[in-house]
Amino acid sequence: MKTLKFAMAVAFVAGAAVAAVAADKTINQKGKVFSQTEITVKKGEPVNFLNDDNIVHNVMSTTTGNEFNVGAAKPGTVTPVTFKAAGDVRVICAIHPSMKMVVKVTD
Repeated sequence: MKTLKFAMAVAFVAGAAVAAVAADKTINQKGKVFSQTEITVKKGEPVNFLNDDNIVHNVMSTTTGNEFNVGAAKPGTVTPVTFKAAGDVRVICAIHPSMKMVVKVTD
């Protein structure tokens, strides 16, 4: 009985870890491009911007209600951004303006 309880506890913890990873929204920056050109998130859900490149990036948006500027992010930096208003958010790198993506924020 003790073994069964332990196995169930391990399965529960492993399942919770998988659910947490599945909910994680990470956008990589490498080769002067974002890993995705468009994603959808719920309002209040964070998106992690990971500079997976060997150069500095500056992810930002001036979209009303979801303005942000992470500043100069060195290689290896992960910066979470939470979107507060529903709608399409245009995201760019202020250093490399050809880097563009859209975050669709839903209620």
